[in-house]
Amino acid sequence: MHTLIHPKVRGYICTTAHPVGCVKQVQTSIQYVTQRPAIAYGPRKVLIIGGSTGFGLASRIAATFGSQAQTIAVFFEREGSAALHRTASAGWYNTVAFEEEAHKVGLYAKSINGDAYSDATKQRVLALIEQDWQGGIDLVVYSLASPRRIHPKTGLCFNSVLKPIGQPYTTKTIDVMHNRLEEVTIEPASDQEVADTIAVMGGEDWMLWIEALLQANLLAKGVQTIAYSYYGSALTYPIYREGSIGQAKKHLEATSQVIQQRLEVLQGSALISFNKALVTQASAAIPAIPLYVSLLYKVMKEKQLHEECMEQIYRLYVDHLYKNGERPIADSEGFIRMDDWEMREDVQQAVAQRWSEVNDENLLLLTDLTGYKQAFYRLFGFEVEGVDYSQPVAIDRSIPSISTSTKR
Repeated sequence: MHTLIHPKVRGYICTTAHPVGCVKQVQTSIQYVTQRPAIAYGPRKVLIIGGSTGFGLASRIAATFGSQAQTIAVFFEREGSAALHRTASAGWYNTVAFEEEAHKVGLYAKSINGDAYSDATKQRVLALIEQDWQGGIDLVVYSLASPRRIHPKTGLCFNSVLKPIGQPYTTKTIDVMHNRLEEVTIEPASDQEVADTIAVMGGEDWMLWIEALLQANLLAKGVQTIAYSYYGSALTYPIYREGSIGQAKKHLEATSQVIQQRLEVLQGSALISFNKALVTQASAAIPAIPLYVSLLYKVMKEKQLHEECMEQIYRLYVDHLYKNGERPIADSEGFIRMDDWEMREDVQQAVAQRWSEVNDENLLLLTDLTGYKQAFYRLFGFEVEGVDYSQPVAIDRSIPSISTSTKR
């Protein structure tokens, strides 16, 4: 059954996804990698926790098509249903496309769809690795972004919040769909809300994954594990770096040091990569961030510094993780700063200047709001060049490595 699919936006989420658009996006990312030099000394067996969208998917593509790596990805995505006239999530269609392309060229790629926070999903992943892979994993990518987490030991449910700490925060933000500025005030998070946000977005689950892999003896000598974080500009500190989500990120960063100690027996590394601000489902929900990103895109494109997920992750692999077969290249604090171009003084000065000047009349002149909205729609497979959206398409698409019995 074929259906016409249009974007349906509710708040900061698009509730539909276009399978053909998602396929085209994945193919474009693969082409980006294959047209560049192979990743010398790159990984061979890679586990990506949160590997269906954004930086996680880009990490999978770079490893597979840049280094001929075998990959297993874990994610929590929705399958489509023609009977219910419901599309799959974008991450589901992304994975369909990725696996099909990987299998075409004879590369191992399997996926597990389930709650990555749960012990049951961890055990399914361990069993698959033990069944299929000889030799240990040499790269573990942790790229989860979720608003809630059920703790695997206590059963408690935690919900994260995007709030300042200590006092209310008033800022301007952008109504992306109506091309206008708004002023918003966000009340501060309670101590419990901060703790819950850390429980969801902090480093505990990353630690649990590494411990499970260590106990099962599934990590190779010299293994690297990396988690993705964001530091941000001074313009967004009250809601981000100094807010509830920032406390969770600091916990994630501190956890890397604990994991580093646990991996010393394998001469391994635990790393944090601070990545550049991009349009994501998560960032679209944070007040002030859409305006900041719109301004940043404009400035960085003018300076020819702009990168999307794929470009950034390829550069991460080539310039930091696997450069000349040496140990990862990090800063004095042990962090990899993939946000180095975003944080350049000239870039931040230009963004701050425009932030102070922007109003409804000059909004489209000072920002790249058009590019922001296009990037948002492309997260869900819409506004992709070369796709005819007037044609009906099949909603039901199966991920090759996931059998009916293991689907969510």
